[in-house]
Amino acid sequence: MTEPYDAVGVIRTKRDGGELTSGQIDWVIDAYTRGLVAEEQMSALAMAIFLNGMSDAELSRWTAAMIASGERLDLSGVTRPTVDKHSTGGVGDKITLPLAPLVAACGAAVPQLSGRGLGHTGGTLDKLESIPGWRAGVSNEAFLRQLDEVGAVVCAAGAGLAPADRKLYALRDVTATVDSIPLIASSIMSKKIAEGSAALVLDVKVGAGAFMRDLAGAQRLASTMVGLGEAAGVRTVALLTAMDTPLGRTAGNALEVAESVEVLAGGGPADVVELTLALAREMVSCAGLDVDPAEALRDGRAMDVWRQMIAAQGGDPLAPLPVARERHVVTAPASGTVLALDALAVGTAAWRLGAGRSRKEDAVSAGAGVVMFAKPGDTVRAGEPLLELHADDPARFDGALAALAGGIRIGDGPAATAALLIDRVAAF
Repeated sequence: MTEPYDAVGVIRTKRDGGELTSGQIDWVIDAYTRGLVAEEQMSALAMAIFLNGMSDAELSRWTAAMIASGERLDLSGVTRPTVDKHSTGGVGDKITLPLAPLVAACGAAVPQLSGRGLGHTGGTLDKLESIPGWRAGVSNEAFLRQLDEVGAVVCAAGAGLAPADRKLYALRDVTATVDSIPLIASSIMSKKIAEGSAALVLDVKVGAGAFMRDLAGAQRLASTMVGLGEAAGVRTVALLTAMDTPLGRTAGNALEVAESVEVLAGGGPADVVELTLALAREMVSCAGLDVDPAEALRDGRAMDVWRQMIAAQGGDPLAPLPVARERHVVTAPASGTVLALDALAVGTAAWRLGAGRSRKEDAVSAGAGVVMFAKPGDTVRAGEPLLELHADDPARFDGALAALAGGIRIGDGPAATAALLIDRVAAF
């Protein structure tokens, strides 16, 4: 069969600053998925997009072609209103864990297809896999049944969802084309739209521990993703939230699960509770429900759903969580106020302790991570514990301590703590 386009022509159009036609976009994504467009050719096209950007029309068509490269889940048979959430990733970001059961307790269905961590940002599946017996793989039939009966599913995405994105994502990682708003937005939204949810709330992190470090870039990314969602018929809202300081008091897999359970039990760190409720209110509103999530958290309904959700995927919600074999306490070098606790430093330390991975195939330690006894604004005395490092292998402590060097500042006066919620982006 003669192909209607050729890769060189498509690359040349974008290289020279032209706008790709719908036909060119549909063909190149399909041909790349089929293996007809070589990796080096798609690398060249990705770099041309990185350098020259995409128009709104191009980006919308590109995202649609990525979705069309695989299956799209049909959630029309689910009896509850469907609403999903996506975070661009941060340090200590365990929000999905209390959020999914909380929104389900309010009457919505939350189809949360999550991923594993890479580098300094943790993965939701890694956290949940620290629960004895819990499994990330769920069949489509079990997925739909659990959505109806429990109201929430957090699991791994199947290989059939946006396979073009899976190939392109790996290619961007090794060709220095990750930091492109059109490519980031289409990657995230192609998967989220393919999940089939009627509504989506995005948590776009901003700051030192986030993918987007500056506010202007985060706002552009949020606006782009909201536009793509709305164009595809998915009601979409984005919250921009601060990620200069880690969320909560823990960074690590089992450590974050334990903290999430504290939130569901009515306690937990104030920032984790604040963000969980803020996102829950947006999700409940998008789902058309008139319910106060704070009440569902307070009266124990969210905890009930958590236990059902974990048990439905083979986990024991009451089983003891894994604990690392070794611990090392980092003490305050001086008395004063904690002025800064750098999220990237803490995330890198947790990764070096074994909580994260360098490559997709690496194993992670369920018990490894960092416990934070003090955060910006807290007063400490010299010699008091600031952090506790958890690892299975004590040889990892030196690398973690090196990552933390310069990441903690103690001094006089109040800490310049920023608001957790920075901005809201919506089309309505």
